[in-house]
Amino acid sequence: MTIFIKRIYAPAAVNDGWRVLVDPLWPRRVRREETALDHRLKEIAPPAELRRWFGHELDKWPEFSARYRAELTALRQRQPQVLAELRRHMASGNITLLFAARDCEHNQAVVLKAWLEDELAGSARADFAT
Repeated sequence: MTIFIKRIYAPAAVNDGWRVLVDPLWPRRVRREETALDHRLKEIAPPAELRRWFGHELDKWPEFSARYRAELTALRQRQPQVLAELRRHMASGNITLLFAARDCEHNQAVVLKAWLEDELAGSARADFAT
């Protein structure tokens, strides 16, 4: 199982697996039927206030990442079914987190991927300890 991140404007690849859009807003100039999209999970996106505060200003990136990770941890408690769906697909193969931002290194999909990988590593350690 691999987690990929990709701009929604990039063509789908055979190894993408389950393709999920993790942006809160539908991307401009994109028609759904052209995306090879399997699911849209806008509930997992950073809150609007956090996105507006960040504004893709690189000096805010570390703080944005920390705040968004905290939001994801809280979401895991409030709405476990949202993350359960991601985990179910991750267990069965590759997933690709799709985003619309121009910056491929500083966006919510990058943070979400790292958080999911940390979550999986934590689960594996817990499973191993039992």
